Amino acid sequence: MNRVRATVRSRAGAAALLALAISLPSACSAGGPPSIVGEQSLRIGVKADQPGLGLRLPDGRFVGFDVDVARYVAAKLGVRPDHITFVPVTSATRETALENGSVDMVFATYSIIPKRETKVTFGGPYYVAHQDTMVRRDETAIQNVHDLKGKRLCAVAGSDSWKRVTQELNIAAKLVPATSYSDCVTMLLDHKVDAVSTDDLILAGFAAREGSAVRIVNAPFSDERYGIGLKKGDLAACEAVNRAVTAMYLDGTAAALLHKWFGKTGLQLDTYVPQFEGCG
Repeated sequence: MNRVRATVRSRAGAAALLALAISLPSACSAGGPPSIVGEQSLRIGVKADQPGLGLRLPDGRFVGFDVDVARYVAAKLGVRPDHITFVPVTSATRETALENGSVDMVFATYSIIPKRETKVTFGGPYYVAHQDTMVRRDETAIQNVHDLKGKRLCAVAGSDSWKRVTQELNIAAKLVPATSYSDCVTMLLDHKVDAVSTDDLILAGFAAREGSAVRIVNAPFSDERYGIGLKKGDLAACEAVNRAVTAMYLDGTAAALLHKWFGKTGLQLDTYVPQFEGCG
């Protein structure tokens, strides 16, 4: 799992990004929805079954990188930790949860892609991951994504990772449906699928939990920009969370959190300020 994209951003450049973010207006566009900026409590959607990212413990607490980033951003918005309610979401329910108001924000390995931007507004990205593939430790026939031809590939409802393999790359894998990546890993260990392909942070969390039973093939083939899902049109919140994410990288919190959750996995991590596309 030793892979690095050798991208370096100077602190001066990061400071310029922060200055730009701070200068952005913080008002919604006319006719937009009420903003969550200024709210004293927030409901935040996170995954409940992804080790290292969003995991619900037996006592009901949520832990992981996404959870810690959510707490940091909420604090920058003026929301106290005890005024945050974490709500479990899945890949298939993220948009619905934002649209029906059951959550105010989503931090759930939520890749920014055009079709989702028609339904929600994205802040961020707060991290750029890369899609890779995980197999059983003794599987030697799969060394990269193209080796998935004819293999049983786990396909999670609501995720686009399997579509990237079979539709964008036109690799004729045999799709096996699942409701979550936790289910995919169980199916992999039970020999019901041959591979799980998705973001490297997701795979790294499961690999750390399963140990020598699995391996990541270390052949990334995409950039996955993790966005902060917001109700469509809440531009004030988008601008506010972008300022918070920039600050998180500048003050060293992002690097510390990445090391906390993935430092022992061998995955080398990008710790530069992500490039925002802007809001609206």
